[in-house]
Amino acid sequence: MTRRHARSTRNTATITGVNLGKLRAVAKRLKTQQDLARQLWKTDDTAARLLAILISRPKAFERDELDAMLREARTPKVHDWLVNYVVKKNPHSEELRLAWSADPDPVVASAGWALTTERVAKKPDGLDLAGLLDAIEAEMRDAPDRLQWAMNHCLAQIGIDHAEHRARAIGIGERLEVLKDYPTPPNCTSPFAPIWISEMVRRRHDK
Repeated sequence: MTRRHARSTRNTATITGVNLGKLRAVAKRLKTQQDLARQLWKTDDTAARLLAILISRPKAFERDELDAMLREARTPKVHDWLVNYVVKKNPHSEELRLAWSADPDPVVASAGWALTTERVAKKPDGLDLAGLLDAIEAEMRDAPDRLQWAMNHCLAQIGIDHAEHRARAIGIGERLEVLKDYPTPPNCTSPFAPIWISEMVRRRHDK
């Protein structure tokens, strides 16, 4: 499913001086090289770490290795790519989701919520969706920016994918008003959960 809103940077052409198109071209030439990926990660350079992610073998990382990498990945783009391109494909993803969601570091916790959003969309069986909404309702308004964003995404995903929880998800968004005034460019969907949910549900019905 595509989600177009202002905060998404997944298709951004450049980040901190790094041309992502050229970086992907380099990765395509190098192909998968796990040892080189680990070496590049150790450089602590943003471009090198992004390249490391692209040429790595996601299932080859150990649980503690990924935990350490996430805590080192303070650049938002590196953090996002690591979670989306590596951790989500790793056999330890569920264990890390549970550990990170409860972590006192809000940046680490945001990764846990990102993994939870993935499960809400693709493998919701076994998730306590009502409990997730309870946590979001209690904690999202005062959460630091990146954690707040991740929780808001989870709120929207629950509302989009689970009709039985949709009214409550929209209600939580309306009461908390998180990202209600976020500047949204034309032709992009607002990240304000009630609008986001309603728009994505409308698109599905229009198909």
